[in-house]
Amino acid sequence: MPLKIIATNKKARHEYHIIEKYEAGIVLAGSEVKAIREAKVNIKESYVRFMNNELFTIGMHIGEYSHRGHTSHNPTRMRKLLMHKKELKKISKSVDEKGMTLIPLRLYFKDGKAKLEFAIAKGKKNWDKRQDIMEKDIQRQTQRLFKNNKIKL
Repeated sequence: MPLKIIATNKKARHEYHIIEKYEAGIVLAGSEVKAIREAKVNIKESYVRFMNNELFTIGMHIGEYSHRGHTSHNPTRMRKLLMHKKELKKISKSVDEKGMTLIPLRLYFKDGKAKLEFAIAKGKKNWDKRQDIMEKDIQRQTQRLFKNNKIKL
């Protein structure tokens, strides 16, 4: 069954060097799942942290479900991520290194369950960002030349 991508964090690839990606389930309330299905979610300003040997996503905003009753969920509460203990230990060791952090990349449904893809990442310096932009510009220009048939192989 294909993935149904709900939200992506495009800024993450610009701000960080992605070292390793992981997938985790999320503990959600019913109204949160329904709101995610309506794509009322934002992961741009969120991050992942360890607390008592468990992973939590902090700052992920899930808006209110449109057909909610008299009660609803807190839009920015911490949400527990579900992973195997071996994976948690491996991630914990990696994050303990200086400069490493955990950032969410995308939120999607896989086999009817909400999943969060996050990565171990290291922040980029300004010159790294400028270098990436320069490389993209060069690649874009060469693609344009090939497309316009100005250069033939």
